Amino acid sequence: MMVLITYDVSTVDAAGQRRLRKVAKKCVDFGQRVQNSVFECLLEPAQFVKLKNELEMIIDKNSDSLRFYFLGSNWKRRVEHIGAKPGYDPEGTLVL
Repeated sequence: MMVLITYDVSTVDAAGQRRLRKVAKKCVDFGQRVQNSVFECLLEPAQFVKLKNELEMIIDKNSDSLRFYFLGSNWKRRVEHIGAKPGYDPEGTLVL
């Protein structure tokens, strides 16, 4: 399933800046950054549960927020891209 993950982490102090880096790093492990605080992640249900739990342990629930948008398996018809940073196909060929 395709999950769009967005986050807003308060960075008014050094601890917030560390949380922001940790959240971004964790999301990079599971998906592709498409905007500053937005990731597209193609996940199996067990992977989603693992990622969600790990992100919840990083954030401060009093000052940060996470949002998960479930686009399902038919996500390609639900995503349209216009402008800079060309889109990508997470199911396509991986070139290293």
